[in-house]
Amino acid sequence: MATRLVQINMKAHDASALGRFWAEALGWGIDSEEYGSSLEPVGFTYPDPAAVCIDLINRPEPKAVKNRVHLDLATTSAAHQAELVARLKELGATPTDVGQGEVPWTVMADPEGNEFCVLEPRPIYQDTGPIAAVVVDCSDPRAMARFWGEATDWTLHEVTDDHAVMRSAKAVGPYLEFIRTPDRKTVWNRVHLDISPYPGDDMAAEEARLRTLGATDPGIDQTDLHWRVLADPEGNEFCLLTPR
Repeated sequence: MATRLVQINMKAHDASALGRFWAEALGWGIDSEEYGSSLEPVGFTYPDPAAVCIDLINRPEPKAVKNRVHLDLATTSAAHQAELVARLKELGATPTDVGQGEVPWTVMADPEGNEFCVLEPRPIYQDTGPIAAVVVDCSDPRAMARFWGEATDWTLHEVTDDHAVMRSAKAVGPYLEFIRTPDRKTVWNRVHLDISPYPGDDMAAEEARLRTLGATDPGIDQTDLHWRVLADPEGNEFCLLTPR
C-alpha cells in the first residue's frame, strides 16, 4: 500500500479571490465552489503526478506566523524571473523579508500574506511546471524523509541533516522538500499536504499503516468528514483523502 501527494490545501479569508491570484500566477484553471476554490492545470485530469494541485478553503482564523509549508516557483532564465516577479506584483503579491538575507531568489507574499519564493533558474526544476517544489519547514529532515518516504511512493533523491528532497515515483511534477529551520510549530498550519491512496486501496487500512509509521491524531472532531485528518511526526497536519 502507498499514497501519493495530490494537492496542497490553503486556508483563506477569501478563497475565491486568493484562488484567482494563484490561478493567474500559475496559468492554471480555477473551479470556484461554495466553500472555496480548486486549481489545476488547464486540461489536467486529477489526480496526476505531473502536478500538485491547490485546494483553497474559506476559514476565518487570522494568519499569525510564517507558514511552515510554502511553494517555490520555477523560472527558466534571469529575464523570466524578473518578469514573473513583476507580474506577481501586479497581481497583488508583495516582496517580504523572512530573514533570508542576500539570496538569488525572491521571497514574496500572496495577497493574504502566504509566503512563497520565485527561484532563480535551476536545472533541476526545468521540467517541473510552474511549481518547482512544495517546501516544508522542519526540525529533522532525515526523520521527515523516513516518514514521508514510507507514507508515500515518492522517491527520495537526497537527504542530509539540513534538507531532504523527494519527487513522484514517475519523476514528473514538483519536488517535495524538507528544510531544517530553528522555528517550532505553534499554530494550526494554514497550508498543508493532502495525500491519497490509489483506487481500490482501503482507506482505513492506509490510515492504520500511517499511524504505525508515526502519524498521530490532531485531536479534532472528524465525525462528519469523509477524509481523515492526521499529523506527521513533527505535528504538521495533513489530510488522507479517499482513494482516487
